[in-house]
Amino acid sequence: MSELVVLHSPTLETVLMVERTIQKYSQECGKYQLWKKLPKKVMYQTFLVVLNYLQESGKIFIDKDGCVIWTHDPGGIKKLLKKGVKLR
Repeated sequence: MSELVVLHSPTLETVLMVERTIQKYSQECGKYQLWKKLPKKVMYQTFLVVLNYLQESGKIFIDKDGCVIWTHDPGGIKKLLKKGVKLR
């Protein structure tokens, strides 16, 4: 992955908006199409910074075709732990 030059740091509001949009359209579209579906305008470079952050933090996965997939599931983890699944 190439390093992004951050010209503008995204606000928390922007990060949350992108997260909600990815959750809604997970596995349906790539980066550009997802960017176009955002409810408010965001600079594309800022959007890429948010995607990079979400990917590095393990909340999303971008497959070989560029499809953005939401992977963060704390509720699912809690259910597994209640069932007695042990984590290493």
